Amino acid sequence: MAARKANAKSNTSKEDLLAYYRDMLLIRRFEEKAGQLYGMGLIGGFCHLYIGQEAVVVGLEAAAEDGDKRITSYRDHGHMLACGMDPKGVMAELTGREGGLSKGKGGSMHMFSKEKHFYGGHGIVGAQVPLGAGLAFADRYLDNGRVTFAYFGDGAANQGQVYETFNMAALWKLPVVFVIENNQYAMGTAQRRSTSTPDLYIRGEAFGIRGEIVDGMDVLAVKAAGEKAVAHCRAGDGPYILEVKTYRYRGHSMSDPAKYRTREEVQKMREERDAIEHVRELILQGKHATDDDLKAIDREIKAIVNDAAEFSRESPEPDVSELWTDIYA
Repeated sequence: MAARKANAKSNTSKEDLLAYYRDMLLIRRFEEKAGQLYGMGLIGGFCHLYIGQEAVVVGLEAAAEDGDKRITSYRDHGHMLACGMDPKGVMAELTGREGGLSKGKGGSMHMFSKEKHFYGGHGIVGAQVPLGAGLAFADRYLDNGRVTFAYFGDGAANQGQVYETFNMAALWKLPVVFVIENNQYAMGTAQRRSTSTPDLYIRGEAFGIRGEIVDGMDVLAVKAAGEKAVAHCRAGDGPYILEVKTYRYRGHSMSDPAKYRTREEVQKMREERDAIEHVRELILQGKHATDDDLKAIDREIKAIVNDAAEFSRESPEPDVSELWTDIYA
C-alpha cells in the first residue's frame, strides 16, 4: 500500500474524528498492556494482538446500529472494546479471573456479550463464518432489520466452510457482511504464497455476492464502505463481502517471532500508514484539537487501561464449582 497523506478537507465532524481517535487509541493501549501482562506470565495460553488493525473494527462499528451482531476469530480484543464491552471485564477474562466477561473460563480466545451482541471469539480457524450466517438467518427469519458482521482473516478465506456459507447466505439472501481482515500474512505465510488470486473479495462472485476492497488503514474509508455494505444488507439484497486490507504490527500471536517479514517493512508501515496517526493528522490539520488535547486523551486512555489491568490482578480466580456451570452437552 502506498504512502498516504492526511486530507485536511475531511468533511467528517470534529466529534466523530475525536471519537474514532479515542476508540482506536483505546484498542492500541489495551493491546500493548495485554502484551506486557502476557510477558509477565499473567495471561496464559495464546494471545493474539490487534495492534495495527484498529481502523477496521472502529470504522465498521461506526456503520453499525443498535442490535446489529458481530462475530470474529481469536484476534478479538479490539472488536470487544469497539462495541462497548468493559475494558476491565475484557482484561480480567484474559487473565482468567472471576471478573472476566466469561467468568474467567474463556480467556483470550472465547469471550461473549449478549448485551453487546458480541458472539465470540472463536479458536477454530474459519468456524465463526457459518455461525455468523446462522445469526443472520435468525434476523432474516424475524425480519427485524438487523445485520451481522462476520469477521475472518485472509488465512481463513481458504477454508472450505467459508464457501459453503457463501452459497447458503446467497441462496437465502442473509443480511450478513463478510469482513475479510486481510493483514496479508495469515498465521505466517504471505498471501501471495498461499492464495491463487490477489484479491479475495472476488471469490463471492461465483455465488452472486457483491463485494469490494477497502483501505483498512483509513478508518473513514472503512466506515464509508461499511455503510454501503450495511445498506445493501438492510435492503434485503443479501450478503456483502468487504476485503479490508490491513496490517498487524506484531506476530500472529505473542509466541510468533514474525521472521517471515523484515523489520524495515513493519517500520515503514508504522511510519507511513498508521491508522491512528492518520486521524491524529486530520484532527490537527482541521484545528479540531491541539497536540496538548490529544496528549490529554492519551493520558486518559492509559489510565483506563491501567485500571483494567489492576482490576484483572485483584479479581479472584473462579471458584472450582464454575467447572460445572454453563455447560451444554
